[in-house]
Amino acid sequence: MVFKRLLGSLGVGGPTVDTVLEPGAVMPGGQLGGQVQLKGGDADFTVEHITLELVARVEAEHDGGESEGAVVFERFTVGGGFRLAAGELHSVPFSVTVPWETPVTELHGQALGVVLGVRTELAIAGAKDKGDLDQLAVRPLPVQEAVLEALGRLGFGFKSADLELGRISGTGQQLPFYQEIELTPAPQYAHQVNEIEVTFLASPGGVDIILEADKRGGLFSDGHDAVSRFTVGHQGVEQVDWNAEVDGWIRQLVEHHHHRTHSSHHDDHDHGHGHRSGPGIGTAVAAGAAGLAVGVVGGMVAAEVIDEVGDFFEGDDEEDQEGGED
Repeated sequence: MVFKRLLGSLGVGGPTVDTVLEPGAVMPGGQLGGQVQLKGGDADFTVEHITLELVARVEAEHDGGESEGAVVFERFTVGGGFRLAAGELHSVPFSVTVPWETPVTELHGQALGVVLGVRTELAIAGAKDKGDLDQLAVRPLPVQEAVLEALGRLGFGFKSADLELGRISGTGQQLPFYQEIELTPAPQYAHQVNEIEVTFLASPGGVDIILEADKRGGLFSDGHDAVSRFTVGHQGVEQVDWNAEVDGWIRQLVEHHHHRTHSSHHDDHDHGHGHRSGPGIGTAVAAGAAGLAVGVVGGMVAAEVIDEVGDFFEGDDEEDQEGGED
């Protein structure tokens, strides 16, 4: 157990903290649990409040190019209003609901390159200290996982994933940034598109899937982007032929030039014979098929992920953008 010292302005005898998250990855809209463990310093202190911040490493485009920074996208007050005696051990359990639009950091346990953290802030004796930062792992919702696996079975390959500061027009986006998962095209589409980008905007009612294609130019035309949006519910995921569904989305995307919005209500009608063609969820990865997770396992981003995580959690966070505050 590693306690991290807080409130340096109070001297070396100040209290220390260690936030311990429950093991395993959380899902968007799910419960994040754990404990904030405090150890009193050389004197008694009143803990005014304990706040958890969800922090994301986000890219921002501007006139000078592109830069990265930390954005706080949610805050939870999980305790406070008690006296911490000198040397006392005190634990504050918590269970909070993460936002539905929380980005996905892994697929089948393999990191996608997106870095999220949980930072602990204590307010003691009128001073605030952001003393503890822990990595947050987020696995996809069933719909998100099904769509990504279908793309992998259709021949699309994982290229990269990042978080972009900004909002997607025409959507109900809640967070100040969105996730883009970039894919290399399947062989059957390689002559039409350079890459496909997938963005998920989840909510209690379902998931918006925004697909963007970087289309190749022709002999008499320039290349351009095509965007489509599809909406699916959380229920009935196992009844959908996702290979056929997603392939239909891609065909509509590459064959049309204008922005289009579609809605699929999987709860209301049956697709095919009520089952998905091809292997089930996770089977393609277990069998070594050329799916998205296999691309990650293959080392395409693994080294970069380790470096980015280390830099993010060991670096200076004082320049964070408070993007999630009300």
